[in-house]
This record gives sequence, structure tokens and C-alpha cells, in this order.
Amino acid sequence: MSAVPAQVLTFCVGGETYGIDILCVHEIRGWSPVTRIPNSPSQLSGVLNLRGTIVPVIDMRVRFGVEAGITPSTVIVVLSLQGARGRREVGLVVDSVADVLELAPDSVRDLPPVGTRDNSDLLGLATLGGRTVMLLEPAGLVQEERGT
Repeated sequence: MSAVPAQVLTFCVGGETYGIDILCVHEIRGWSPVTRIPNSPSQLSGVLNLRGTIVPVIDMRVRFGVEAGITPSTVIVVLSLQGARGRREVGLVVDSVADVLELAPDSVRDLPPVGTRDNSDLLGLATLGGRTVMLLEPAGLVQEERGT
């Protein structure tokens, strides 16, 4: 398990709460249409021109197998991540943004072994205020073999 972040931005995807290190968050944008790329993986909604930088946009609902449409609370969370090719921006389509929460290192647990699905994009589980938050591993979101 990677180092536990001190603060996480939490967001909802399909009724579940996820969190990602707040230091990775570049900005939060309201939903806007993206440019679809032919023959791209289904989770890649397309790309967005962010002040001259072309940013791939991953639909987290598709990535996690959740059926959902665009609503007024749908946003794109733009992350700035370090990947094999250097620093890059990646957008995540999520149902809504919730809070920024403090994490105590002892509040995070490893994922239980379940099936054979690759969970490299999940860091662990945290229990905060009676709810379970799945923590995303930023490095897992920029793996080239995932098509992002």
C-alpha cells in the first residue's frame, strides 16, 4: 500500500464514496462535453482542451461498471499526476463531489482479497464518520496499459 494521504477529496460514483489525495487535485470543473476519440477504450470519454493542454477524461462510472447519465451535479475532477511519461493531467467524470476529509494513517485498511479483478487503482478503505470511503491510488489511474 502506498503512503496514506493526509487529506482526500471525496466524490460519489454510483452511490459509493471514493477519495483521492487532495494534493493531486488540479481543479474541479462543471460537466462540459468532451471530444470523443475513435477506437478508444470505453472508459475514456474523450479529451478536453484545458487552457491549451489536451486532457484525457476517464468516466469513473464506466470504469467501475456503474450505469449513470449526466446530471446537474456531474463534474470533472482534473488531477495532475506523475506517470511513466512525466507529469500529466487526467480528468475524472464523477457523479458529484462531496468533501475534503482528514485521514488518520490508522483509519485506512487494505482491500480484502476478492476475485481476480485488478484493483491497482484502489489504495485501500477508510472508515470516516460511519461511512466507508474507497481510496484511489493516483498512480493506478495513469497506467499506460489501461489506455489513459
